[in-house]
Amino acid sequence: MKVELVTSLKRQATKILAELHQSKEPVLITEHGQPSAYLVDVEDYEFMQQRIDILEGIAKGEKAIIENRVLTNKQAKDAMSKWLK
Repeated sequence: MKVELVTSLKRQATKILAELHQSKEPVLITEHGQPSAYLVDVEDYEFMQQRIDILEGIAKGEKAIIENRVLTNKQAKDAMSKWLK
């Protein structure tokens, strides 16, 4: 992973962004020697967000199973029949 100072980002934003788009490698931005932010390509960020959404859906499903908030296939069909007419 590439590391850049925040002052470098201010001075060379266009160059850093061009390298980011070419390499697709995130850039860690540091401020006063400490990690401050990650700079990532838009497509990579959106892909990560989609994965997070999927994982959150799986976690909700697992929680529903643990809490016994489940329906049989017949119960689900009966409940949905109101909206499917």
